[in-house]
Amino acid sequence: MKFTSESPYSDPEKAARRLMEHAQAFEPIQDNRIYIEKINGPFLFGDKATPAQYSACLKYAIDKGWLVLHESGTFVKLTQAGSDLFA
Repeated sequence: MKFTSESPYSDPEKAARRLMEHAQAFEPIQDNRIYIEKINGPFLFGDKATPAQYSACLKYAIDKGWLVLHESGTFVKLTQAGSDLFA
């Protein structure tokens, strides 16, 4: 029998805040773009989150207005509300 503890990223809000830390750590390129792989890589492989948790927290961050996802899905932009989380 295997016992596991609940993942720290089961709560979309906590996971979204962690995702925002990754977004804040990356230096944006032209027009304040942050390539999506610069936040999903560390979150999925560094933090060991699941793809479902990543999708949920990305949706949460977008719904809260912290990030804006480009229609192509290749990059996000950090909004003022997202920057204010770290002020």
